[in-house]
Amino acid sequence: MKDQAIFLQVKNLSKYFSRTKGFMKRVIGTVKAIDNVDFFVKEGEAFALVGESGCGKTTTGRCILRAIEPTSGEINFAMEGKPNLVNILDFDKGQLKKIRKDMAMIFQDPYSSLNPRMPVLETVGEPLVINKMIVKRRVLEEKVASLLRMVNLDPEYMRRYPHAFSGGQRQRIAIARALALDPKFVVADEPVSALDVSVQAQILNLLKELQEKFHLTYLFVAHNLAVIEYFSDRVAVMYVGKIVELSETEELFINPKHPYTEALLSAVPKPDPHYKKERIFLKGDIADPANPPSGCYFHPRCQYAEEICRHEEPSLINVNGNDGHSHYVACHFADKLRLLGIKRS
Repeated sequence: MKDQAIFLQVKNLSKYFSRTKGFMKRVIGTVKAIDNVDFFVKEGEAFALVGESGCGKTTTGRCILRAIEPTSGEINFAMEGKPNLVNILDFDKGQLKKIRKDMAMIFQDPYSSLNPRMPVLETVGEPLVINKMIVKRRVLEEKVASLLRMVNLDPEYMRRYPHAFSGGQRQRIAIARALALDPKFVVADEPVSALDVSVQAQILNLLKELQEKFHLTYLFVAHNLAVIEYFSDRVAVMYVGKIVELSETEELFINPKHPYTEALLSAVPKPDPHYKKERIFLKGDIADPANPPSGCYFHPRCQYAEEICRHEEPSLINVNGNDGHSHYVACHFADKLRLLGIKRS
């Protein structure tokens, strides 16, 4: 991954939602769903966002696709024919429509992401019809059949409706729809969290196969660290709309630098009956993004917090991993703490 070009670069990305009250919708506050997020994704890699529910993972993915409009920041993409990254927040609707063909999203719940009144043929073929890439019915059927084979489904299923499929099959249909326009970049929003464990493995393996076959770049959103470890190349840990740690996956799991990451890793089960590890239970509740604490957002729950943590917000800085690669962390004591990761036998 070290020599690969940067495909996506996010700079100071923020999304604030106004809190309103009463009939006149009077603004009474602001919810900072994501707040000054910075990261980049290399071409052909799987970059993961992980954290508790409500930390801003999905909002970040939707902002990058401009499914929702960010409040501020930059979203720079590598576009064919352009020597430098291009900020798509400067695009108008016409320009955005052209680049949308290179983006796709796989949603979390296959039960709600598919229209129950549309057969598979129309569901998978809809992006092709909307973008006027295929007009003739026969050609559309051939293309949809090819997409279904790609995700290991029988083309005869294209006449059926979503209710006739299992959860895993529905997610395969959703993947086929996402790849209909041959995108380069895919946001996978917890694509296996609604599936049984055995089916999760099948879908993850399929996504990996498709990544290698079509040289896809993934932004993978999840809260399951075991899935993240298996699937991703690099990981960013989010807490209350901010990235608190970012590193290559193996480095982060073995050598965490942020107390929040340490707590998350302590909850990862290890398939060894003789392996004993003390679980870290965080005190208190996750901070309110509408009224976050001063200083480090994590300090009310952190067992290592000191006075500086309560008043001064830490910056995301590179502390370098054990292997010499970049390892970013937002913690005042990242160079002093010796945190527990997951030991490898």
